[in-house]
Amino acid sequence: MGQKLSSFWDQSFFIAPPTFTDKHLPDQTGKVHFITGGYAGIGYHLARLLYAKNATLYLAGRSESKAKASIAQLKSDFPSSKGRLAFVYLDLADLATIKPAVKEFLSKEDTLDVLVNNAAIMVPPAGSLSGQGYDLQTATNVYGPFLLTVLLRDAIIKAAKKADTGSVRIVWAASHAADLFGPPGGVHFVPDPAQGSNEGQKLKIKEDFAGGPSYAQSKAADIMLSAECARRWGEQGIISTSLNPGNLRSELVRDRTWFEKLVARWIINHPTKMGAWTELFAGWSPEITPQLNGCYIIPWGRIGEYNDGLKHAITDGRAKQLWEVCEGIVQKYM
Repeated sequence: MGQKLSSFWDQSFFIAPPTFTDKHLPDQTGKVHFITGGYAGIGYHLARLLYAKNATLYLAGRSESKAKASIAQLKSDFPSSKGRLAFVYLDLADLATIKPAVKEFLSKEDTLDVLVNNAAIMVPPAGSLSGQGYDLQTATNVYGPFLLTVLLRDAIIKAAKKADTGSVRIVWAASHAADLFGPPGGVHFVPDPAQGSNEGQKLKIKEDFAGGPSYAQSKAADIMLSAECARRWGEQGIISTSLNPGNLRSELVRDRTWFEKLVARWIINHPTKMGAWTELFAGWSPEITPQLNGCYIIPWGRIGEYNDGLKHAITDGRAKQLWEVCEGIVQKYM
């Protein structure tokens, strides 16, 4: 309990100013970045920082109208930028949309320098399901980003072969909720009848946690996948990081009751744009070297730690199991 209270205080109040900002970000001309949810919230503020430095950005999500509006605003605000902006349609809650999105991206680009798995949902209405019938929150926050990452792997490896050491990265936006409220062991598994049983028992992430704990589990999964990604792909020059963006006033609480929103106003007390500093550090700070692959970033750009339970879940093989469970679920959509 003491460890959790200490981390909550350290990551929520009286946080030191960011040490890596747009002033430190080098020119991004020729660099290609893919941001899920990059036209709203934290993703949009990150896009502003990058586009101002001439980056090529693919902003992925469900709303073409919102993306077009954000792209128009970016072009208006940074008329001298030599970067490029494009929208890619995908719905992380529908695995069938992700391969076409990757195909569209790869028709335009051969390499990808930084993938930011930024988009997420938090505690949608009870009973909400994904396009494949999984818990909506788990599908959006875990299965969708996992499939996207795996399908973009070759383009990321190509970038790593040409780029400066440590500059090609995969960023997984997690949450402090994983550290505070996640189940013991990070993630729990249960049988998945949807996959059949021809080759032994197939598993999925447990879905019947109520509300907040389910969200916390999905974000613990992101931390674990990031660590496992670093273990599997690190030798090919890819750095994988996860992060707590901060307790931010964002659209994540849109499905909560008025009372929960009132309480959240005290805890979720920072402007959304502050989360972009955390993501910027995770994806672009030279402080993160290959020796720190798999590290966890806390507001507003500091290398931090998560609780001992999550550490053990990663080192005792549960992160490897999670990766394999996700592979089974997304296999038919690869």
